[in-house]
Amino acid sequence: MLALSLSLCSVTIHFSIVFTLLLSVLWIWFYSIPSFSFAFSINFLLHLVEVFTDFIMENGGGGGALLRNRRLESFLDRSYGQRVEGNAKVYVKDESGQRAGKGVYSEDDGWVSTVISWIRIVTCFLCMMVTTFIWALIMVLLIPWPYERIRQGNIYGHVTGRMLMLILGNPIKIEGAEYSNERAIYISNHASPIDIFLMMWLTPTGTVGIAKKEIIWYPLFGQLYVLANHLRIDRSNATAAIESMKEAARAVAKNNLSLIIFPEGTRSKNGRLLPFKKGFVHLALQTRLPIVPMVLIGTHLAWKKGSLHVRPAPLTVKYLPPISTKNWKADKVDDYVRLLHNLYAEHLPKTQRPLL
Repeated sequence: MLALSLSLCSVTIHFSIVFTLLLSVLWIWFYSIPSFSFAFSINFLLHLVEVFTDFIMENGGGGGALLRNRRLESFLDRSYGQRVEGNAKVYVKDESGQRAGKGVYSEDDGWVSTVISWIRIVTCFLCMMVTTFIWALIMVLLIPWPYERIRQGNIYGHVTGRMLMLILGNPIKIEGAEYSNERAIYISNHASPIDIFLMMWLTPTGTVGIAKKEIIWYPLFGQLYVLANHLRIDRSNATAAIESMKEAARAVAKNNLSLIIFPEGTRSKNGRLLPFKKGFVHLALQTRLPIVPMVLIGTHLAWKKGSLHVRPAPLTVKYLPPISTKNWKADKVDDYVRLLHNLYAEHLPKTQRPLL
């Protein structure tokens, strides 16, 4: 019996040491020396493959259009830019290794580009498995403390979301970052799986998502979503949906949380803005939180719905100024929905605006 106890203690100690080392390494990778993170290393190797292949094609008489906007020298320049337009600050971040806004993007469906895309997706999945396993263990230990699970879920999102975007390698420009730490209801257009990665990374700590209850069946992500104490709604019928929204509003108000929601209710197939559902307005009326629109541009080109081909399309994330809901009235729900929808149509490029 004593031997068994000693063995269990030994296993526990070794597990704790390994677990602590994993967390320490992960922390160092993403917060202390991000240039040496695993995601950066994978991205660097993939860029070497691209540059080498491009060199062979250019000097061998073949087509030379393979991802010219993603050269090695631009990848090594990981600087952050900042500029001011008018009275509002606009922060431009290069999180992929290329200065946002430079280079000409062109779709390339060649076999090399396709293989590299598959490698990126598989690498994303494997890295997500590792971080999901680590944070699942953390959150199991934190089951008695629901708010702490929300906070850890946000940290998981910040680490995992940034890591996945590094692996995918898209140039990213972020505007209006001064509005990114409000306690608010964050809304976003939705046209690509990349939108999820961006929301995980960019929403502030203390933010909960709200999704259909079936999300629990999504591999890895769904289980951690539930474990992180995020909110789910029952959309089986109108009565259940309304009651779920009321419960969500009470939870947000009670715990002083922010919300992130996709008001379209589904993913756009072609990137064009879809009609907004009314749920986010009802949540605003019940919580009186301001609404911060997040306008995502280009994600539908980077990873199209139903495709396994990730392209190097440049992405833009625009935070618009918060919209106060303190004086909103319940009998004007349709007007508020129209107001936000028109605001998105105004800030989206023509290719993403809704068709008349």
